[in-house]
Amino acid sequence: MNSFLQSEQWKELQKAVGREVWRIGQTLLIKHNLPLKKNYLYCPRGPIGSLETFLKEVKEITQKEKSIFLKIEPDLDFNHNLSNFKKSEKEIQPSKTIILDISKTEEELLNQMHPKTRYNIQLAKKKGILIEQSQEIDSFLNLLKETAQKDKFHLHPNDYYRKMLEKTDGMVKLFLAKHEGKTIAGDLICFFSDTATYLHGASDYKTRQLMAPHLLQWQAVLKAKEMGLKYYDFYGIDQKKWPGVTRFKKGFGGKEVNYPGTYDLIYDSFWYKAYNLIRKIF
Repeated sequence: MNSFLQSEQWKELQKAVGREVWRIGQTLLIKHNLPLKKNYLYCPRGPIGSLETFLKEVKEITQKEKSIFLKIEPDLDFNHNLSNFKKSEKEIQPSKTIILDISKTEEELLNQMHPKTRYNIQLAKKKGILIEQSQEIDSFLNLLKETAQKDKFHLHPNDYYRKMLEKTDGMVKLFLAKHEGKTIAGDLICFFSDTATYLHGASDYKTRQLMAPHLLQWQAVLKAKEMGLKYYDFYGIDQKKWPGVTRFKKGFGGKEVNYPGTYDLIYDSFWYKAYNLIRKIF
């Protein structure tokens, strides 16, 4: 089954945030604008089907749009020859993740966790943490800004997260953890096909001893099970870049999965070199 990144809901989100999109066969293609009226084309977890047919149609679009390059991040079952592409250092989607088989019973899922993770879930319950599905995006965005500053990661504009919740036809849901009426953590989770995917999370560092993020993840897993889904994707691990986050996600068990990676097909070598140089400086 295709990724949520190739879904109609994701296409509508990209349009809602002002990006131009195309559908080539089954494959979603997105235009990312750059400074100086430049752009590149992006295909997340694709292309789907014939690479040759896809590239033929993309070439016509690149000529019209004067695109510098095409970036693709293939899905797991992709097995085409990419000898004309350059392996890219700039990932948009994570190349490594942890995927949990949630067709197992709750007891089996709890038993395969790291003991500390299991303990922290129970601790959060004892501390009175309540998890609810919500539309209170502002409280989540405040926590997200705080978390990004602490952990030094890049954020989308606030409007992007708002539209993620509003424009995906219920595919993306917000879960909040509350303690004594105050929001102390939140997760944006995508439910698509047979998989729930943890997209974005944030928490109040001052309340870290309450272990709310552990209970949030567990409740999202249980929600996915209730909906009849088969997998829970923790979406992105990297021991070097995000050691704490990686340890947290691995604590739930699951299988490490490696995607093929990120590849660029260069159409304008001068501007491609300039793009990469500027990206490294800034």
